[in-house]
Amino acid sequence: EDHPELAKSIVSYFVQEHYICEVATTFEKTREKLELFKYDVILLDIMLPDGNGIDLLKMARQDKVDSSIIIISAHNALDFKLTGLSEGADDYITKPFPLPELHARIKAIMRRRSPQQTNLLTFKDITANLESMECRINGKLLPLTRKETSLLLYLINNKGRMLTRQAIAAHLWGDYTDNLDSVDFVYQHVKNLRKKITDAGGQNYISTVYGLGYKFDAAGA
Repeated sequence: EDHPELAKSIVSYFVQEHYICEVATTFEKTREKLELFKYDVILLDIMLPDGNGIDLLKMARQDKVDSSIIIISAHNALDFKLTGLSEGADDYITKPFPLPELHARIKAIMRRRSPQQTNLLTFKDITANLESMECRINGKLLPLTRKETSLLLYLINNKGRMLTRQAIAAHLWGDYTDNLDSVDFVYQHVKNLRKKITDAGGQNYISTVYGLGYKFDAAGA
């Protein structure tokens, strides 16, 4: 979505509903994120400043991206809807739309994808409740900040993959981090998260890929 105010309102709404959100404002940024990361649901605008969302949709389906994709567009014509749905979109909603309606559509899609979906995300001895946003080690509650919780969920969802410091910064603080001179604050967040996990009796699953970023897996550091 390339309209800052709409993107901001969508992210704000879904963060309050305990979703992990990322924003891409251009065709190229979206393409890069699809190559690097996995998402449950993608909200895709048709009109982007440097390309067409339908082309991104085609590329995603050709590359076997299995995320659910909802087109959000100001185009209300039947032809646009038929094209989007025939190219692999799971739903199509026209602007302007009430955010609760968008949320209901996302929940319906997720129910179809995972009929037995649970609100618990687990990895080894870590359990995260996606509704309460509480994380535990062997049942013991971790005293995490909101950013640390978001970081832990992001790492679990991308386990086994090398995540650059820039990618982590963008996830935690948004795409405006592209304009920062340094993303050294990522190091402190990772350090704090590691300490809280190990202090609670858990293993350190976060390994440093020197000069590049971090990886979350059973090997740890």
